[in-house]
Amino acid sequence: MLQFLTGRKSTMPAPEDALAGRDQAIAAPGNHFVLDTPMAPPFPEDTEHVVVGMGCFWGAERVFWQREGMFTTAVGYGAGYTPNPTYEEVCSGRTGHNEVVLAVFRPAEIGLEEVLRSFWEGHNPTQGMRQGNDVGTQYRSGIYTTSDAQQEAALESKERYSQALAQAGKSGEITTEVLPAGEFFYAETYHQQYLAKNPGGYCGLGGTGVSCPVGLTSA
Repeated sequence: MLQFLTGRKSTMPAPEDALAGRDQAIAAPGNHFVLDTPMAPPFPEDTEHVVVGMGCFWGAERVFWQREGMFTTAVGYGAGYTPNPTYEEVCSGRTGHNEVVLAVFRPAEIGLEEVLRSFWEGHNPTQGMRQGNDVGTQYRSGIYTTSDAQQEAALESKERYSQALAQAGKSGEITTEVLPAGEFFYAETYHQQYLAKNPGGYCGLGGTGVSCPVGLTSA
């Protein structure tokens, strides 16, 4: 993904060293290119949302919009310091942001445990500040929760998947961060549903080949 960019950092900047950003946000996108549903709130009352980072957000978003029960998805920037960052600023490694996917789902149709299962199986969560050939803090693995119940479920799922990896003989500890979601900043319009608009585009995701245990959460 824009491999010509150089100087990506694999160490989080200190908050005081982050770029200043700006007051004005990137405009929230309209309807989803695939699902034709709004990508910005307010969302229906029967939905729940979680934010995840699993490498290049182009491929990560597709993992979720393909799931039954998903109301909408959007890509953006989260878990960083710079207000209203641009893609170029995030790529510099000086905002602290991760490339993330906002996944809005209907729990009556797809439970949080299945959403998390797609997360774990859709990438390799043991690589630290990278995902495959994509290196930098923006490609780290993360689950950013929107309730105490989600936080508990995400931590439990992390432990269960760690056990599954160990049982499969896979080396490397899970490096996924599990944190309450801060502000979600929408990415530029051309990033939204990128692989639907550009079917031959770069994906960059690769899993471990290990299935996540079913029924891994109590939420």
